[in-house]
Amino acid sequence: MSLRLGDIAPNFKAQTTAGEIDFYEYLGDGWGILFSHPADYTPVCTTELGRTAALHEAFRSRNTKVLAVSVDPLDKHAGWVNDINETQHVTVDFPIIADPERVVSTLYDMIHPNASENFTIRSLFIIGPDKKVKLIITYPASTGRNFIEVLRVLDSLQLTANYSVATPADWKHGEDVIVVPAVSTEDALQKFPKGLNIIKPYLRYTPQPDL
Repeated sequence: MSLRLGDIAPNFKAQTTAGEIDFYEYLGDGWGILFSHPADYTPVCTTELGRTAALHEAFRSRNTKVLAVSVDPLDKHAGWVNDINETQHVTVDFPIIADPERVVSTLYDMIHPNASENFTIRSLFIIGPDKKVKLIITYPASTGRNFIEVLRVLDSLQLTANYSVATPADWKHGEDVIVVPAVSTEDALQKFPKGLNIIKPYLRYTPQPDL
């Protein structure tokens, strides 16, 4: 059975480029991103891991650890990391799981037989401090991920976890948010002292509350 939003993310132990890790211990009490790659030494994956390394500070500032997985063995990972660092002008400092037995790939339903019987698709999971799955994005092997979107969703998830708000279409950090319908207008006026912009009784905007 595939994972769904709100499910507990399965824990696992695995060999990685940073040694053996326990997934839950690695995440600690912060947020996590687990994402898969079809194979080592492939062009799109090389750009994706390079982009992830370049965004190290962006993830760190959001208390988020990243972890990649591919079905290739550890020795291939080591050589590939050298190529990523060279060609993308970065330093890959996050673990890459070696999953030749497809243990992690199976736990997270990363192999879709109709796409490929042997390699993972581009699955990405955002996992909250409560170890529950907050986001699932799945791309085909031919399409690289949009990491600006990953950061945007991470910002939204972290904001809405702490305030009674939702984020509108195309929202970006710093823009107005929507008060959730469960909060009455009377209560919203107390909760959000920066003010309300009431378009409809069910559509009420307020400035981002944590700024």
